[in-house]
Amino acid sequence: MGGVKRVNLESGSDLRHLSELDPKLWTALSCPVNDLEIDRKTLQIIDSDKDGQIRVPEVIEAVNWVARVLRNTDDLLKQAAVFPLSAINDQTEEGKALLDSAYTILRNLGKENETVLTVEDTSDTEKIFAGTRFNGDGIITEDSASDTSMIQLLNEIMLCCGSLTDRGGKQGISAEILLAFIEQCDKYLAWIAKKDADAKSILPIGENTKDAYDNFSAISAKVNDFFIRCRLAAFDPQSTEVLNLQVARVESITEKDLSTCINEIAAYPLAKIEPNRSLPLARGINPAWEKAIKTFYETTVQVLLPGKEQITETEWNMITGAFAPYAAWVAEKEGSVVEALGMARIKEIISGSYKDALLALIDQDKDLATEANNIILVDKLVRYHRDIFTLLKNFVTFFDFYTPGSKAIFQAGTLYIDQRSCDLCIKVSDMPKHAALASFSGMYLLYCDCTSRATNEKMTIVAALTNGDIDNLVTGRNALFYDRKGLDWDATVVKIVDNPISIRQAFFSPYRKVSRFIESSINKFAASQDEKSNAAITKGVSDLPVKEDEKAKKEPPAPFDVGKFVGIFAAIGLALGAIGTALASFVGGFMGLAWWKMPLAFLGLLLVVSGPSMIMAYLKLRKRNLAPLLDANGWAINARVIVNIQFGNMLTQLAELPKGARININDPFTKKQRPILPTIFILAVLAGIALYLLCKYGFIHIRF
Repeated sequence: MGGVKRVNLESGSDLRHLSELDPKLWTALSCPVNDLEIDRKTLQIIDSDKDGQIRVPEVIEAVNWVARVLRNTDDLLKQAAVFPLSAINDQTEEGKALLDSAYTILRNLGKENETVLTVEDTSDTEKIFAGTRFNGDGIITEDSASDTSMIQLLNEIMLCCGSLTDRGGKQGISAEILLAFIEQCDKYLAWIAKKDADAKSILPIGENTKDAYDNFSAISAKVNDFFIRCRLAAFDPQSTEVLNLQVARVESITEKDLSTCINEIAAYPLAKIEPNRSLPLARGINPAWEKAIKTFYETTVQVLLPGKEQITETEWNMITGAFAPYAAWVAEKEGSVVEALGMARIKEIISGSYKDALLALIDQDKDLATEANNIILVDKLVRYHRDIFTLLKNFVTFFDFYTPGSKAIFQAGTLYIDQRSCDLCIKVSDMPKHAALASFSGMYLLYCDCTSRATNEKMTIVAALTNGDIDNLVTGRNALFYDRKGLDWDATVVKIVDNPISIRQAFFSPYRKVSRFIESSINKFAASQDEKSNAAITKGVSDLPVKEDEKAKKEPPAPFDVGKFVGIFAAIGLALGAIGTALASFVGGFMGLAWWKMPLAFLGLLLVVSGPSMIMAYLKLRKRNLAPLLDANGWAINARVIVNIQFGNMLTQLAELPKGARININDPFTKKQRPILPTIFILAVLAGIALYLLCKYGFIHIRF
């Protein structure tokens, strides 16, 4: 297929011996898990190392496993969506376990009387494990708990240390979360014990130390600023006025409502700056800081320095030192995640037997891991039964791609543009990488940005045009893309990779190029002449004098100088003469041929003009290769994926009238009367040719 020898997978025996096939004969060696038209969950299961790529060893491992647990491997070739339980090989221990798990799934789903499963049944793990006390995942939930006290503790642990979702879809905890919770409780109790052991040093204000320290921390920077300003004033008395407050700063807010300027006032010094001054605590405080200083005075100064109305910098440093042990203790805090439970509850949890009870429940859940994992394996079996042969037909061989009526798993849908449908459309995951490899494919490619009308989702595709022409295909043109689910996407062409599409397109290519060149030249000439005309008119208008000179009116215009134009006329005459001579020679030579040679000469002319283009197109078309496009998407293609001319015509369908359709030739927008002059001209040419032939072969004689 596609000009390459490929392996046929025709029986279950072929699949059982797939591991014996030389990898060099596989069409692909690797493919991505994402962006393919096959169940992604199936591919994720096959991808055993979870690197996002499926490779030959993983495919072989999957095929060997499913062949081992089925009675008849030929069943895989059916690609059936319904899996009969009778297909399981119950002659092995593995098969028996899978069969038991399959019946368990049916019971849990309320389908005890059924004997078949589907992917929809086995993939709904939440429903399968819903209501079961243990499901083998090592996570216990409220359903696993034996009494209300255990349920309460489970909720407290999840509140403090988070939770996991079990196979039944409920939130619970694992052994790791439980041990992390107990560790946090121990750390919190140890931290509290350190305070109790040295309460006099750590709590200088007693039970009110926390509030006092919070207040101290809030004013600390401002008080330090005050004392530094006072020391600077002592160092340079002339700076005192500047250190206190610039008059301009106060003037800027005097006309405002000062109650709205608290933030600006708070930036002013804490109190009046004087050399080596003490900090007043009762009067003369910045209004923005009065409340905080009053609290500091009542909660801290009255306890550590009773009777003080103001404090020196030395006394301030003493207060700072008194809070240092508390600050260090707070910085060492551990177990804060459980603090909300309160000391009493934490001690109750640690002193009780809750830890061992919860660990026992987790062990009970883990004891059922084998049975639960077998239920998961049933889902794997049902998926492989449906999808594994589809993957093989698009991995070992590209059978689906080359089979009429089928589509490969990398074909994303169909693009409709310019009265054609393009079936070879591939999702693009990395645009720069894809564009770098696209030219090696030899195909005419349209890159399109697509937006889903239903979900507003966006994606980029590349569509290969393998039939038709390219006259109306330009960047920015809109199209419509239908994905494999039948959903429509708005598509816009964002990039074009130009390559031959067909032999027919290559035949007309030279003439279209000449036509475009002539059209472009005429447009350029017309535009330049129009520009010159506009410039001349504009210049003439702008040069009109406001008041004409009488003398200028009477002066006659300059005479026409023929000499200046002699060269121009001569050049034009020579050019027309050369063209006329060439045409006359061509027509004379053509008319001098025998009548039966004229069609051959005309055919030869066509071959001279179109032949090279057609030959180059043919050589390129038969070498079109899909492999670079797939390689750019993460595939590792091991063989050529040729899209020859005949196959390309199938991948891009042109518009055709329906069978039995009739064309109404009565077009109301065509001219009703045939033009006279063109008709006369054509008749004259035909009459001239006929007269020439009659004279040439002696049927008539004309003398002059």
